[in-house]
Amino acid sequence: LLKNAIDKGRLAYAYLFSGPRGVGKTSTARILAKSLNCKKGPAIIPCQECSSCNDITQCRSLDVIEIDGASNRGIDEIRALRESVKFPPSSGKFKIYIIDEVHMLTNEAFNALLKTLEEPPKFVKFIFATTQVNKIPATILSRCQRLDFRRIPIVDIIKQLKNISLQEKIDLDEEVLFAIGRASDGSLRDAESILDQLISFSQKGKISISDVTSLLGILQQEILFDITDKIIDKDAAGALRLLNEMLKQGKAGNIILSNIIEHFRNLIVAKISHADPYLIDLPAETTKKLLAQSEHFSLEEVFTIFNILVNTQQMSKKLNSSIIPLEINLIRLTHEKKKKDSLKQEKQQVKAAKQPVGDDIQVESAKAPESGKQEANPGPCLGSDSLQAGLPDEINECWFKLIDDFRSIRMSVATFLSEGTPVKLERNTLTVSFPNNCSLHKDSLEKKENKQLIEKKLSDALGRNIKAKFILSLINPAQQKLDKKHSGDSFIHSALNAFNARFL
Repeated sequence: LLKNAIDKGRLAYAYLFSGPRGVGKTSTARILAKSLNCKKGPAIIPCQECSSCNDITQCRSLDVIEIDGASNRGIDEIRALRESVKFPPSSGKFKIYIIDEVHMLTNEAFNALLKTLEEPPKFVKFIFATTQVNKIPATILSRCQRLDFRRIPIVDIIKQLKNISLQEKIDLDEEVLFAIGRASDGSLRDAESILDQLISFSQKGKISISDVTSLLGILQQEILFDITDKIIDKDAAGALRLLNEMLKQGKAGNIILSNIIEHFRNLIVAKISHADPYLIDLPAETTKKLLAQSEHFSLEEVFTIFNILVNTQQMSKKLNSSIIPLEINLIRLTHEKKKKDSLKQEKQQVKAAKQPVGDDIQVESAKAPESGKQEANPGPCLGSDSLQAGLPDEINECWFKLIDDFRSIRMSVATFLSEGTPVKLERNTLTVSFPNNCSLHKDSLEKKENKQLIEKKLSDALGRNIKAKFILSLINPAQQKLDKKHSGDSFIHSALNAFNARFL
């Protein structure tokens, strides 16, 4: 755009460069000033040899005035600027004002600047730079030609860092370059600043990954893989020991949590994209390791873990502590994995239970009751920690996710739902059973606003319109006594669930 404007002689009198810090807004403004005031120009590429180009490079040009908007933000400074624009340039073709961080100007200063922007002299050009374009009044924006700068891709940052390391004769491996690139968050200036600090710390001209993690307070990729392995192995104690070691090394709890969240984001992307290097800013060997580790999780499990970790961040803000919520949720993550494994084992037991199990268990006959004798339906007989085995797998997976989702939306609903057990899905109606002592839970969930929200979440998750029905288990005392007698036999319990049977 700027090249075409210079080539065709269609220059705007005011430009606004917006974008993140350290992406070249002010540098581009200086280059544009050189192109406009070059003795051989206006030229797309300034000659870098004439007196005008040299003066701008050395910041001594009288025709290019740089103003820091943060320290010259008042109306008095803008009034002085309005007076100076009346005078023509001393040697160049244009008088160029570069105002950095222009969003820091006061409203009064913007109003004073507006009059100059409405009727500027032909020889005056304004170049504004800002990181927060939303703070600039619309009246100013409408009089500027806006150019948005984007974050610099990590590949380009690494390329520039390699050039610098060659000039400085510093040995950098690929892992170090990627770590610096990720920490810079698309800012080349930040990346160069980090590298400059690391060079001062380096010994014998070599920078190791431990130097980077020590300086930035971030975690090495190996540590993140180890923590995830502890979750896979259901080793809560091991996960806590790793966390404690990192805290002893001086790592901040919020940084540890952010790095773990980023790791699980990478696991999700690696799983769905087969470790596409363009989507994961990590070395090739690390992306392969990510793909291998992602195979230990289903996509639904990784999403659940990711949501739990994000909720941990929110909990940390409420408790004003990032360590305790992280410890508790690391334990919870290993427990969730155990719980899902136990469900798989229970399903296997149920399949085996379809074989005859002896004369002690009889499936209740479907014959009609005798006249005058109405036998009460005992209702579902289920443990609070297991799901009805006859339900589709998608319901089992959806139920835990539903509870996790409500923990971040409405904690009371999540607490009540955790006491219930899905027992039947018939004609798109999911029946959820609660123990007799949980009538308060049932009544609360049946409130219109809660029930509608639950049904919406279930419908979205299952891809069809689902209604929810909440019931209380109706088990008579004699039946409870008989159930208790056989409660120690998990095989019998699984068979009861499989055939909707009871002891006689």
